[in-house]
Amino acid sequence: MDVRLPDPGDALTGVDMFAGLEPEVRQRVIAAAVPRTYRKGQLLFVENDPGDSLIILKRGAIAVFRTSPTGERAVLTVIRPPDVFGEVSLLDGSARSASAEAIEDCSALALSRGAFIELVHANSHILDAVMRSLGALIRRLTEQNADHVFLDLPGRVAKTLVRLAGDSHAPMVTIELNQSQLAEMAGGSRQSVNQAIGSFASRGWLRTEGRRIVVTDLAALRRRGGMTDR
Repeated sequence: MDVRLPDPGDALTGVDMFAGLEPEVRQRVIAAAVPRTYRKGQLLFVENDPGDSLIILKRGAIAVFRTSPTGERAVLTVIRPPDVFGEVSLLDGSARSASAEAIEDCSALALSRGAFIELVHANSHILDAVMRSLGALIRRLTEQNADHVFLDLPGRVAKTLVRLAGDSHAPMVTIELNQSQLAEMAGGSRQSVNQAIGSFASRGWLRTEGRRIVVTDLAALRRRGGMTDR
């Protein structure tokens, strides 16, 4: 009896934007994309750089941030596989509106603007996926603005940790993020964020291990962050 092995997938497996492509089109996309690797701490691009490529993240994590005139950072989001980013600049041809830095060692694919636009014109469902991506971006920014109005700093720290934990249902979740990076994401000073982390640790919701945060009570953090239970 013949046994059919599961399809191991390809470099675009799990990427929503390319989910509906025919196999031969997927292979053309992969052939046109350039493999990239980034070391932890390496900048992929900075604000006002040309928006010349779409980045498909395969491994690692990328922080997308803005920088104030005084040099302070505000982290807008953390990208993890199999997400893509950089599509906004590709669509309007403008410069990058934010900077991106690898916060873990990363591997990715870079798809040029020309190849991306050609793909959008030839496959209408990709435009649908781009629109969903832009809608999600607008919702995220709206929610972040609301958080700064309605949540205190500990609440924003708790909500940030929940987001970083993702969809994990494990009893403990390890987050590879130091407290300076967490402060940039939550919109507070490092000292204030350290106080919030210490308060959560004293309640048994998490513990710190060097540059890592181990969440032990995700439900409690969700409540503190004003998030509804699942």
